[in-house]
Amino acid sequence: MRLFTVFLLIAVAPQFAQTSEEKDIIAAVQKTFDGMAAKDAAMIRATMLPDARLYSVRGDTPPSTMTGEAFATQISAAKGDLIERFTEKPAVSIRGRMAQVWGEYEFLRDGKFNHCGVDVFTLFKTPEGWKIATISYNSETTGCKGH
Repeated sequence: MRLFTVFLLIAVAPQFAQTSEEKDIIAAVQKTFDGMAAKDAAMIRATMLPDARLYSVRGDTPPSTMTGEAFATQISAAKGDLIERFTEKPAVSIRGRMAQVWGEYEFLRDGKFNHCGVDVFTLFKTPEGWKIATISYNSETTGCKGH
């Protein structure tokens, strides 16, 4: 039985391994989250293409959109502590110089749960590294993991 368990772990381990590209892509997204926590507009801008866009949907209202610049400005002026984090390992898909990250997240304001949802990041590889082109997300207050 022990030999079978070892064999099974060796067989499935590659499925959970992260490539260097995946690590770089997740690092770009994490830098955005870190910029939000630090309320650092320059850090947020550095993760995005100049014409990046954000799209969001809440409840039954029509989707809304804003520029990456407006988002960076809005976050840097926000009151209180902001934390956004994935609640589990996000899925990463890569094709050439294009990638997508899809993951469930939670958002905390002043250390308290505010909302959750799904973040979808589209990134492109540039000479400076992976940059976010779009962030699409939904915002929910019920059905959230751990809340």
